[in-house]
Amino acid sequence: MSPEETGSILVVDDDAEMRALIRDVLQGRGHQVTVAQSGREALKRMGEEDYEVVLTDLRMREMPGIELLAEVKRAYPDTNVILMTAFGSVETAIAAMKQGAYDYLTKPVKSEELILVTEKALQEAVLRREVNRLRREVRKEYSFHQILGKSKPMREVFDLIRRVADSSTNVLITGESGTGKELVAKAIHYNSERRDAPFVPVNCAAIPDTLLESELFGHTKGAFTDAKSDKRGLFEEASGGTLFLDEISELPLMLQAKLLRAIQEREIRRVGATRAVPVDVRIIAATNLALADEVKAKRFREDLYYRLNVIEIRMPPLRDRREDIPLLVDAFLRKCAEAGQKEPHAMSESALALLMDYPWPGNVRELENVIERAVTLARGEKILPQDLPPAVQGARGERRVLDEAAERTLPLQEVEQEYIQRILEKTGGNKYQAAQVLGIDRKTLYRKLAEIDQKGERRGA
Repeated sequence: MSPEETGSILVVDDDAEMRALIRDVLQGRGHQVTVAQSGREALKRMGEEDYEVVLTDLRMREMPGIELLAEVKRAYPDTNVILMTAFGSVETAIAAMKQGAYDYLTKPVKSEELILVTEKALQEAVLRREVNRLRREVRKEYSFHQILGKSKPMREVFDLIRRVADSSTNVLITGESGTGKELVAKAIHYNSERRDAPFVPVNCAAIPDTLLESELFGHTKGAFTDAKSDKRGLFEEASGGTLFLDEISELPLMLQAKLLRAIQEREIRRVGATRAVPVDVRIIAATNLALADEVKAKRFREDLYYRLNVIEIRMPPLRDRREDIPLLVDAFLRKCAEAGQKEPHAMSESALALLMDYPWPGNVRELENVIERAVTLARGEKILPQDLPPAVQGARGERRVLDEAAERTLPLQEVEQEYIQRILEKTGGNKYQAAQVLGIDRKTLYRKLAEIDQKGERRGA
């Protein structure tokens, strides 16, 4: 066995010679072996040290092996128990396996069989331990208290996550791009009873319309030209867990109808299939648009909107919770340090003042990118203003633009349009870069530019 597959073994037998024999065989394979002469002693040792495998005799005077098995499975469910029994008691051993024993060995125990069964039990126990460790790490990473924020808007978000996590209610997360909508969706999932089932995210704007139906609902062999075999969709992949539909506003109207039916009937039909497949999925959707406005504009189904928007969690933009910026900056500095395995940089007061003053159109995601850039470019242990991007260094100048707009009492829509045009000028007309800076997807940018063009045409008419 490799070092990663080794673990501790506890041998329990009231026969001293048998204990010594098994210990010597297993220690000869490089395993850590402890012995106990009774069930009581075994339980005492298990309270002091972790064991992956317990080998116990079935017939012992003080505590029978079947009783020890019950105690071990109750208190240490991840420990594999192997029973050793005389040939005449095989039926009893088989009955014990039904109560949770991993396997049994018949006496006299053969060394080859002892090694084979014990090492197989060790491998499985070590693997189970690693899976459980990873699950704990995942839960820790995405538990709601890991979403950083001490401001009033974020405390309200935390409270909502607590209250909705264990319900089966659909949730709609709204907010600008970069505010952490997917992180909130994961926090809800990993703090719910569905935590051990899959969390399946899908970006509705990132998959071509022609493929999205097959991705969501699956297809049967021959349903279309490239359908060479049956394929499960993301609904089936997420069964028992959570399906996170990001950018839900980009879902085509035809698929909106099919999604509505899947939510109502709790079943889906693969493309090309004649029968429905039941699914148990919690839906969490997210959007950076006002879906109510999309409903009014006939771009989103009203009935689907109300199905999704049972509970809404609004993610505040970073500019509305500036008191969280120092907390986030410190966390991102530590994250960069851990990635590079070194001490975290310090943020100078003048640089922090610029971060506090910047409007953060890309929200928390943009802040994280700015910190990573600053850590990379900083010449010393302290981050200075010149280590920040030009846009952040000029934040105070950009604030004067907003002040000027306020003086002119411009409507919010005109301020937005002027800002979009300013960002396009700074990116040299590159719409992809402009959309990233603005924190919106390209489809949204194109729609806003079309509205600006229509407004210009009306003025010229």
